[in-house]
Amino acid sequence: MSSILIVDDEPTVIRVVKLGLERAGHEVTSANNGAEALDLLRESHFDVMVTDLNMPKMDGRELCQSFRAEMPERDMVIFVVTARPGENHRKWAGEIDDVEFLEKPASVRQLISRIADLTTATPAGDRESA
Repeated sequence: MSSILIVDDEPTVIRVVKLGLERAGHEVTSANNGAEALDLLRESHFDVMVTDLNMPKMDGRELCQSFRAEMPERDMVIFVVTARPGENHRKWAGEIDDVEFLEKPASVRQLISRIADLTTATPAGDRESA
């Protein structure tokens, strides 16, 4: 299964999503904000990142942009989740490679299904060699 990083400033959200993903067989690591997540991304490889948009210290948009700027060779699917979707959010999410946009409340079941679809669409060896 996939190695997944969950980034959210709400502990309850992390707990619920982490539990659901682990039950589906994924290895899950969490971060409480974008700055913490970026440090984890520098240290480890993840197949998928699920990040909230609005967070302290570094929001989801800054996290995605920093990750892609610092580690352009890394192939990772990113899910950006927000309760306040807007045209600007969709526009920038569409400009960053491999970003999926999810509106809250997104169910854990829906997230698991989307992760399965995207991570099995491209064999891991092909993702790593890109």
